[in-house]
Amino acid sequence: AMLAGCRRALPAALGRALRCRSAGPGRRTVSTSWCPVGAAFDAKQQQQTRGAAAGRETGLFGVPELSCPEGFQEAQDKALQESEQLVQKACSTPPGPETVMIFDQLSDALCRVADLADFVKIAHPDFAFREAAEEACRTIGTVVEKLNTDVELCQSLRRLLADEVVMSSLDPETRRVAELFMFDFEISGIHLDEEKRKKAVNLNVRILDLCNEFLTGAHLPNRIDKHVLPEHIRYNFTAEGNYLQVAGLHADCPDDLVREAAYKIFLYPNAEQLSRLEELLASRNSLAQLVGYDTFAHRALQGTMAKNPETVTQFLEKLSEQLSKRTQKDFEMMTKMKMKLNPQNSKLMPWDHPYYSGVLRAERYNIDPGLYCPFFSLGACMEGLNSLFSQLLGISLYAEQTQRGEVWSEDVRKLAVVHETEGLLGYIYCDFFQRPDKPHQDCHFTVRGGRLRENGEYQLPVVVLMLSLPHSTRGAPTLLSPGMMENLFHEMGHAMHSMLGRTRYQHVTGTRCATDFAEVPSILMEYFANDYRVVNQFAKHYKTGQPLPKNMVSRLCESKKVCAAADMQLQVFYAALDQIYHGKHPLTKSTTEILKETQEKVYGLPHVPNT
Repeated sequence: AMLAGCRRALPAALGRALRCRSAGPGRRTVSTSWCPVGAAFDAKQQQQTRGAAAGRETGLFGVPELSCPEGFQEAQDKALQESEQLVQKACSTPPGPETVMIFDQLSDALCRVADLADFVKIAHPDFAFREAAEEACRTIGTVVEKLNTDVELCQSLRRLLADEVVMSSLDPETRRVAELFMFDFEISGIHLDEEKRKKAVNLNVRILDLCNEFLTGAHLPNRIDKHVLPEHIRYNFTAEGNYLQVAGLHADCPDDLVREAAYKIFLYPNAEQLSRLEELLASRNSLAQLVGYDTFAHRALQGTMAKNPETVTQFLEKLSEQLSKRTQKDFEMMTKMKMKLNPQNSKLMPWDHPYYSGVLRAERYNIDPGLYCPFFSLGACMEGLNSLFSQLLGISLYAEQTQRGEVWSEDVRKLAVVHETEGLLGYIYCDFFQRPDKPHQDCHFTVRGGRLRENGEYQLPVVVLMLSLPHSTRGAPTLLSPGMMENLFHEMGHAMHSMLGRTRYQHVTGTRCATDFAEVPSILMEYFANDYRVVNQFAKHYKTGQPLPKNMVSRLCESKKVCAAADMQLQVFYAALDQIYHGKHPLTKSTTEILKETQEKVYGLPHVPNT
């Protein structure tokens, strides 16, 4: 889910968010502007370097045009002009490896603006920048869809794939990239007549718009007259005159009534959102059927490890069967805990699961986050990652000073990723701290993919890691809970995938791979975050320097098994719902009725009316 939130989802030959492996990087020696990574995140250094960007003025990510919102129009126009020239070149070039190289240049020219804009429209604190980035995403997304149904452009690729002599002379990577570009033409409807191709483009553009509108609507708070809620719980919500704003589920709040109120108010049905969801699902189904698939799920899963919806459904059913008894036991344990803490109302409800599973873990293994946080300062965790990457991969992370205008918030840190023999591999921008209007989600964004340029130099990958950590205080650095530390390791797994997945072609660089494979490196990193041999190297009390005791790490690891079945069953429910929504259409019931039915059948806790 995090990666989906962090990567463009242009369903497109030229906008694929996908894979990469081998050209040598441009070798660079260690820069004098680099400093140790841990120091860049400790409290004192954060205060000293806020607003201390150096050198000449530049634009976001060092792109000169992006020093102001209007620069998106300029960057977009340049990309579109370059893409026009490349389309003409592709159509006039005889079949050969150069055809694939031109297609990749075309993909890169559009993605360099679209991927960057995809991040800025979500994360930039200035509304004018977000709006300009949103418009650039829409314009380039539309161009991508048109190119995906451009018959002449497709013919130039088809001529290459049909030439057996030339194809047999290509290296495996070039052949694979050529096939992937053709795959994207096919799922976009290149085989249809002109009228149907236009319809496919229009459907794709409408789907992009609906996705943006739906995601924006999903994050909006709900308001309620404050007099509706008991006075003693009102302080938990933001007051606005006579109204209270409910901006989330308050899942960790110990007061059952607060969690219940937040759940019912935040998830109260919104007619516009329901209408958008229904149109989005219907449009996706229409597009899939137009280009020759039974359902949107069949189209979306082609090219993944899972391959088709039948495999997914079979997997979810088998998994659910295995979890069933364990999940029931977990719910019984949570119910007992609720009875103990709240005898008046002991029925387990959906707003109880995250809270009471946490209470059970803490009680059984004494893992109060307050006991762990002092050992996980952000600086120490970053040094831990640096040490791990150095031992495993021969890679070091260095903080690099940014130029004026390069970052969107003064607390963003830029890391150079340096290999011991191959030099600079790329850059990670760390947008780690909370700020108003910043989405509360941990995710990884590809801003620029790596590729071998025409002049023989390697285009270095650039990514952003976005977290929502608390700022340091005068007396203490930023301290992470065990969950935050694990999330940091997870997201850094995506970042290293982007740095190390070095390919000749941008179209398949880093995390631009099968979507179900993209989570493998990041989940692998979670295992390192839960291994005493790793944690012991960096988890030290920020005041005393005392290492985190081994028995505390063991308790933390053991605690993760508590209610693990119920947690996984919740994910199975989300996945099953997704498959039904994107399965056979027209849907037999409303999306909410399907939600209710699936929740009660697959998850087990009752659906709450009017949510």
